[in-house]
Amino acid sequence: MSGSLGRTPESLKASGRSSEKLSLPILQGKIKRDPDGYETELQLIYKQFKASVDLFQQQAALSFSSVGSDPSVAKDLGDRAMFLAHVTPFYPKQLAEFPAQLTDLLRTSCLAMPSGLRNHVSQALILLMNRKSLVIEDLLALFLDVQCIGDRNLRKLAFSHIVQTIRKMSVTDPRHKGLQKIVISMLEQEDETKAKRALVTLCELLKKKVWLGDRHERVAIAICEACFHASPRIMVSSLRFLLDYENLDDEDDSDASDNDDDEDAKPENHVVINREAVYKANNKGTSSSKKKKQAKLQRAMKSIKKKQRASSESTTSTYSPLNHLNDPQKFAEKLLSRLQTGKSIGKTSERIETRLMMMKVIARTIGLHKLQLLSFYTYLQNYAKPHEKDVTQILAAAVQACHDGVPSDAVKPLFMQIVNQFVHDRSRPEAIAVGLNVIREMCLRIPELMTEELLQDLALYKKEHEKAISAGARSLIALFREINPSLLVKKDRGRPGGPVAKPKQFGEVNVFSDVPNVELLQESDHESDSDEDDDDVELPGSDDVEQEELVPDDCGNEDEAEEDSDDDMNNTEDDSDVDTSIAGDDEEEDMNDSDEAETDSENEEMESEEDDDDGEASDSSAEDSGSKEKAKGKKRKMVDFDANLLSADTSLRALKRFAEAKSEQPCLDENDGILSNEDFRKIKDLQAKKEAKLALARKGFKVPDSDQLSKKRVNPAKLEAHIRHKLTKEQRMELVKAGREDRVKYQSRTATKQKKVGGSSNKQKEHKKNMPLAAIRSKAGRSKRSKKMKKSNSGTQFRGRKAWK
Repeated sequence: MSGSLGRTPESLKASGRSSEKLSLPILQGKIKRDPDGYETELQLIYKQFKASVDLFQQQAALSFSSVGSDPSVAKDLGDRAMFLAHVTPFYPKQLAEFPAQLTDLLRTSCLAMPSGLRNHVSQALILLMNRKSLVIEDLLALFLDVQCIGDRNLRKLAFSHIVQTIRKMSVTDPRHKGLQKIVISMLEQEDETKAKRALVTLCELLKKKVWLGDRHERVAIAICEACFHASPRIMVSSLRFLLDYENLDDEDDSDASDNDDDEDAKPENHVVINREAVYKANNKGTSSSKKKKQAKLQRAMKSIKKKQRASSESTTSTYSPLNHLNDPQKFAEKLLSRLQTGKSIGKTSERIETRLMMMKVIARTIGLHKLQLLSFYTYLQNYAKPHEKDVTQILAAAVQACHDGVPSDAVKPLFMQIVNQFVHDRSRPEAIAVGLNVIREMCLRIPELMTEELLQDLALYKKEHEKAISAGARSLIALFREINPSLLVKKDRGRPGGPVAKPKQFGEVNVFSDVPNVELLQESDHESDSDEDDDDVELPGSDDVEQEELVPDDCGNEDEAEEDSDDDMNNTEDDSDVDTSIAGDDEEEDMNDSDEAETDSENEEMESEEDDDDGEASDSSAEDSGSKEKAKGKKRKMVDFDANLLSADTSLRALKRFAEAKSEQPCLDENDGILSNEDFRKIKDLQAKKEAKLALARKGFKVPDSDQLSKKRVNPAKLEAHIRHKLTKEQRMELVKAGREDRVKYQSRTATKQKKVGGSSNKQKEHKKNMPLAAIRSKAGRSKRSKKMKKSNSGTQFRGRKAWK
């Protein structure tokens, strides 16, 4: 074969090995096996390719119809392009200029090519790039331009190739920046078609989590800046993507929450539940109370697992491209100014759907970054009306824009308009339910909006017959039980379970001065030390009263207090067995009784100390009588007022001494200085135990943090909870037909009897049975008596004159 290197095409043709008679696929296989032996054939085909390109360009310059009349030119050109693309790696020197020639052909003559030839040339370029004969930077801009042509197949091929190629690249590949620069520069062009294809590419790569995170934040910024593009279509596409991206995240979260069994297998999500609670749920109480306790235990475990899963997830479940804005305040103000003008750059009025999307994006930006954009709430007042289209989405945007950094005076007009427009007696039940839900969500973020008179008026809706209205009012009451129960009427406050909560003032924040939850580690260390020394728990100021415990009177008082506490414990256990309507009552009552016993003993000890200092025996006797009356459940009298003042004073001084003693204790940082990994692991376990205890003891719902509220998107569908919408005729017919599926076709009773095959039924046989003699005689006696009664009554009754007499 080495002798064929010096052969010319003429000698090849004379020898009978003409390239026209050779099949290109067969020649391609022979070249891969022996590249040096078929170099002459390659040169001949390469010259034919150049000639086909020149001929095609001449025909395209004259008329497009000539291409259609001679399709063989396009077919030969496509076949030779694919052949040369396959053999280019075997002849890098001879075909060094071929990739550039093929790229120029597609760029200059793409519009003149038929659809088949475009696809062949594009596939040849993709093959060259996969064989490392082309780089993706040279091909990316060309494929973005090619997508602007109306060829659907070519657009799909080029788009999928770009996305798949970038997905296969390494995360730390330095070529990402150059590719992003090319696509973003095309997005900034005024040409609508090119900008649209660049935006679609960026959105797809961001949705596939390829250009995601801080490393590729310029992509997210470019998509956000596309909201101000000169083309309204680009603006709408960018707004829709910013909103739909978070909808995709919400769907992923809901799918993850449904698969709780899969999450249980992970070792990270460990749940720590108190053994006493598990024992009570399985062994104490009646069967109904056990079921309620077990259900409450399951709910607590599920909530803890969900919280642990959310904290341990490394994926950005709350990610939004709006997080990467360099100047979110400027972005929101610029978008709001475009929204307020009502006119786009194209001098056409924007549709209501576009304005709604702009409202939602502005509200999401305000909530994520906690911005101050006070004019936005004034603008929303124009749309916060029940008759507006998609009013629930507008109200959801209003809720999303509320956060603890906004002064309540700026949101108060919007809040009062929602109250006056939606919640009144002449409003529809759906509007009242939506209004109550919106009020609850706004007060959850800004509690200062609610007044005492308004809350008490809204709480009266809990007695409405409509489930949606009553549920909304009860949820509002449950919220203020947690954040500010003093605004509610006494009967709506529920059981007193600890200190009274008060909402934060405007601008008030919690600042961590130490490692979060490090106090749990300190408390566990102190408890372990105290358990080693003594099993009893000492109250603050008990060290000062150790000598007074030897007095017989005080001992008698302590014994009485212990007996009272034991009686209270027995009463709570009896109540837990009887009253099973509320789950977990026995736990709360045990905690309350133990607190009362501690406060009684503390008051008695402080009282004994005060007696020794001042020598007032009358006050001590009054205090003893007051404590006995309290233990017996009697009402408090005015005589005990001085004694209560005295006990409050002593308890205040005891708390001061306890605070001083605590400040004198060595700090954790002074002892160790640095927490070890075991300490952090122990803190995590203690936090899990604390959350489990709170989840079991808590009733109602837990008020989320302001950061959690700002990150989470408000779902408009949740504002319409429990609302029964009117069904259409088609939906009603579907329900009717669904109820008829298992029903047998109606037939009369006689038709059913006539179709019967076989003997008589049991009922028919009973009629033919011979009656016993006693039954026959009793029946005859009854008939005689009935005839006698009729005969006796016939003489006394006037039945009218017969017509024939």
